[in-house]
Amino acid sequence: MTEYDRYRSPLETRYASPQMQVIWSAQRKFSTWRRLWLALAQSQQELGLEISDEQIEQIQSHLDDIDFDAAAKYEKKLRHDVMAHVYTLGDQAPLARPILHLGATSQFVNCNTELILLRDSLQLIAQKLARVIDALGTFSIENRDLPTLAFTHYQPAQPTTVGKRAAVWAYDLILCLEDIEYRLDSLRFRGVKGTTGTQASFLALFDGDETRVEKLDELVTKKMGWPIEQRFLVTGQTYPRLVDAQVMGNLATTASAIHKIATDLRLLANHKELEEPFGTDQIGSSAMAYKRNPMRCERACAMSRFVMSLVQNSLNTAATQWLERTLDDSANRRLVLPEGFLALDGVLDIMHNVVSGLVVYEKTIRSNLMAELPFMASENILMAAVRDGADRQEAHEIIRRHSQDAAHLVKSEGLPNDLLERLKTEPMFAKIDFNEVLDPMAYVGRAPEQVDQFVNETLPSIRERYAEDIRPPIELKV
Repeated sequence: MTEYDRYRSPLETRYASPQMQVIWSAQRKFSTWRRLWLALAQSQQELGLEISDEQIEQIQSHLDDIDFDAAAKYEKKLRHDVMAHVYTLGDQAPLARPILHLGATSQFVNCNTELILLRDSLQLIAQKLARVIDALGTFSIENRDLPTLAFTHYQPAQPTTVGKRAAVWAYDLILCLEDIEYRLDSLRFRGVKGTTGTQASFLALFDGDETRVEKLDELVTKKMGWPIEQRFLVTGQTYPRLVDAQVMGNLATTASAIHKIATDLRLLANHKELEEPFGTDQIGSSAMAYKRNPMRCERACAMSRFVMSLVQNSLNTAATQWLERTLDDSANRRLVLPEGFLALDGVLDIMHNVVSGLVVYEKTIRSNLMAELPFMASENILMAAVRDGADRQEAHEIIRRHSQDAAHLVKSEGLPNDLLERLKTEPMFAKIDFNEVLDPMAYVGRAPEQVDQFVNETLPSIRERYAEDIRPPIELKV
C-alpha cells in the first residue's frame, strides 16, 4: 500500500505543525517509556536494590533506537503494548532484562508519559497563543484611533475603533493564556504508585521500608524533570482522568475564543472592512471567480468546533472510571488527547497567519460608519439644542419624527440617510455645527486610550516571557 491507499488524518497532512506532531509521535512516546524505566532502575539502585552499573548502562544505551518492527511482532503475540516494549528493550539490553519494569504496572509508563506529553503540548500551545496575542497587540496599536461602526445584537451601535475591537479579541486570548499557564504550574506527576496506587509491590521490593518507597517516588519524579512537591499524593491505577477534562477544557476555551475572533472577521469581510490575507493566485470559488472567501477563518472555526466538542468526551471518561480503574478509557484517550492538541495547534498557526496579514479598508470602514452616524448623532444634537435654549421634549419629538422617516427611506427605498439634511431645516437646530457633530472621533469615547492602557499593561510581560517564540507568520498548507 502507498500513502494514497490508506487513511491519513488531515491533522497530520494539512493542519498540525511538525513540532506538535513530534510531541505525539510514537518515537517520543516509547523513548519516554525507556527513560522512565531508566529512572526507575537508577533510583532503585540508589536505594539499595541489586542493580548493576552494567544493567543501567545497557538501558541508557538504547533510549532512542527503538526496534518498532520487533515491538509490533511482540504485541501481536502478547496482546499487550507495554510488555511488547519491555521484551523489545530486553532484547537490546539483555543484561537489564531481569530488572526492567521492576515492581511497576503499565500505568507507570503510560500515565507518566502522558503527563509529560500534556505538559510539553501545553507549553507549545502557550507559545503559539502568545504569538497571536502579540500580533493582535501590534494590530490594535496601529489602528487604535481608526473609528468604526460597532455592533450589538449585530445591529449598528455606538462607534468604537478598529484597534479597540482587536484589543478585546486579544484580551480574550490573554485570559486563555493565563488559564493554560496555571494548568502548567499545577500539573502533577503520577510517579511510582503501583498496580492500584497502594505502592504494595514496591513495599515488597524494599522489605516493608516505607521510607525507601517514598524516596523512590521522589527520585523518579525528580529524574523525569518534575518538582518533587508536584506529585499526586494518592491515585488509583492511573492519574485522575479529571486532569484530561481540565486540560481539554483549557483547549476548548481557547478554541472558543478563536472561533469568536474568526467569526467576527468573517462578518467584517462581508462588510468589506477587514480581510484575511489572500494569495495572488488564490482561488476563492471554483464557480464564482470574483469571490475572496475567508477560507482561513472558516478553517479556524471548523477545527475550533472540533476541539470544543472534545470536552464532553473527556468528562464522560472521567465519570466512568470504575473504582480503581477500568480500561475503556485507553482507546478513547489515544484519540482525544493528541487530536485536541494537534487541532488547536493548527488553529493557532492559522490565526497568527491571519492576524499578521490583516487587510484594513479604511475608506469602506468610514463609509459604513458615516451611513449610520446621523442616527447615533441625534442624541448629541438633542443635547446641543437644549444647551441653546430649546425645549427638550419638543426637540426629541422633532428628531424622533425625522429619524423614523429617514429610516423608512433607507430601508424601503434604498436611499441614503438624509436625517441631518432634514434636521438642518428645523429652526430649533439652526445654531448647531453639524460638521462637528459628524466627527466620528467624538463618539468613540476612550477607545484609543483603552488600547494604549491594555497594550502597555498586559503585553510587555507576555512578550518578555515568550520572547523566543514570537516569530514572523508561517506558510500554511492548503
